[in-house]
Amino acid sequence: MNSKCLIVGLLLASTQVNAADEVAPWAVSAELGAITTSGNTQGTSITGKVDAKQETEHWSNEYIASAFFKEDQKTTDTGEHITEKSAEKYLISAKGGYKLDSDHATLFVLGSHTRDQFGAYLDYSLLAAGYGDQLYSGDDLTIDAEIGPGYFKGKTAEDERQNGMMLRGAAALNWKISSSATFRQNVSYELASGNKRSIAESSLSTKINGSMQMKAAFLIQHDSVVPVGKKSTDTQTSLTLVYSF
Repeated sequence: MNSKCLIVGLLLASTQVNAADEVAPWAVSAELGAITTSGNTQGTSITGKVDAKQETEHWSNEYIASAFFKEDQKTTDTGEHITEKSAEKYLISAKGGYKLDSDHATLFVLGSHTRDQFGAYLDYSLLAAGYGDQLYSGDDLTIDAEIGPGYFKGKTAEDERQNGMMLRGAAALNWKISSSATFRQNVSYELASGNKRSIAESSLSTKINGSMQMKAAFLIQHDSVVPVGKKSTDTQTSLTLVYSF
């Protein structure tokens, strides 16, 4: 199974189906900033992310592309200063959700591919489908969740490979603390016989003006099975500027 072809196919399928719907305006955010990392990669780097969402009469779509790159300067025993790349990671994902009769219930298809030169897995891809709904909705707080089966494929830098069926669950909490501040908590868990992967991201965003925000985030990723010499947990702490249009 070619993971990149799966994601491209998902993008094309979503576009073709949505052609019959009345297209709603896109909601796009782009962020750029500095990040400090620990775990398999350490140091300071530049991170960027583009998140595009679209709502139509029958579909709710989201496309994400992110990257971070880091070079560290080190001093050798002879006193020579050298520059060494210590992080290079790229992620693309696409999700299409077909809206059911309920206000927030959807049947979704999700595809993603991660390329991480220095992580536990060099390549990690997944394709999942399932059911999503809003569990709670208040004046300032919402909680959404989704669950469904999927398939994953991972490859390490040493060409060790893992793949198989999995069960994936995810949840998202959005809390509008005030008119200018929002807290978000996103978690996902992938249960497979070969590996168990959990990802959690906490973020706090504050408005600078109508289109610009400051975002502080902490992300933790854990894999139960990693190659010898790699750590099972990676963390990222970031401070970024987010522009929405």
